[in-house]
Amino acid sequence: MNTDNQHIPVIAVTMGDPAGIGPEIAAKAFAGREIYKCCRPVLIGHTATMQTAIAITGLELKLHILQTISEARFQHGTIDMFEIGSYFTHPIQPGKVSAEAGDIAFHAVKTAIELAMKGDVDGTVTGPIHKESINKAGHHFSGHTEIFAHYTHAKKYAMMLVDGDLRIIHATTHVSLRKACEFVKKERVAEVIQLMDNGLKKMGIKDPRIGVAGLNPHSGDGGLFGKEEIEEIQPAIDEAQRKGIRAEGPLPADTLFILARGGKYDGCVAMYHDQGHIPFKLLGFNWNKEKNAMEHVSGVNITLGLPIIRTSVDHGTAFEIAGKGIASPDALIQAVEYAVRLLN
Repeated sequence: MNTDNQHIPVIAVTMGDPAGIGPEIAAKAFAGREIYKCCRPVLIGHTATMQTAIAITGLELKLHILQTISEARFQHGTIDMFEIGSYFTHPIQPGKVSAEAGDIAFHAVKTAIELAMKGDVDGTVTGPIHKESINKAGHHFSGHTEIFAHYTHAKKYAMMLVDGDLRIIHATTHVSLRKACEFVKKERVAEVIQLMDNGLKKMGIKDPRIGVAGLNPHSGDGGLFGKEEIEEIQPAIDEAQRKGIRAEGPLPADTLFILARGGKYDGCVAMYHDQGHIPFKLLGFNWNKEKNAMEHVSGVNITLGLPIIRTSVDHGTAFEIAGKGIASPDALIQAVEYAVRLLN
């Protein structure tokens, strides 16, 4: 092990679904020097797939397979890697949903959690997984957040998206829209407001201002379009204010995110998945019409309420460009930097 950088944290990075862009962006991130400046990274991945990703991207990288963290070298140019799925000796076909890919992706996440819970690593960063592949492999979870909550035994947790000064937490995520509406209850909304307040303070914002979205158009217009704002969301905001949290709302979602982008709020509470994800990705994702590809992708997904640090890219597996070597590692590098920031 390189003893020159013992003072910086060890971060476990999962490769993500081997059929997606995760292996390529992992190779590119480890090939750069940015992440080595802030942490000692180890990858959790699949040898045959990573060798293919390194070849596709044209990078000069070596794999160093670990059994324990103590064997890591943490030297730029060599990827220290825990092997997952060694029983699959062939590369996984890019761009295809498969049980093989799902099994490798799932066990990479589970291994990262185990390493963090034991204290062998200081934080975890996850590459993109494909929910259908994971479920095909028999691992019945709706996403990363739920896997982490299950294996860390977390009871109160939520997804927060971060890109620059825009920070969004979700009261509900991977459920149908019909169920999401049913889950918008005072207890849950109050819970995520508290999680957001705690998370923002961990990020160094001393007295955060939090804007809370309504569920219905125009925040219900005084009950004209629904009563969730009156019966569930407003009481949750009132409770947060009694605790000294600077929460405001419920605000129409088509106004809240504009105000937050302009600096009025340090964080936003969204009621359901797309309410928060659409404005977030509209600002952070850049589609290039001429190249017919996503040119730039930024944004980090942080799970709040866990006993360990977990951040992730906030983009998917991008099967349509997997195996082409053109995917950007920017979001993965951001996720590593945010994991270290949360630790600090």
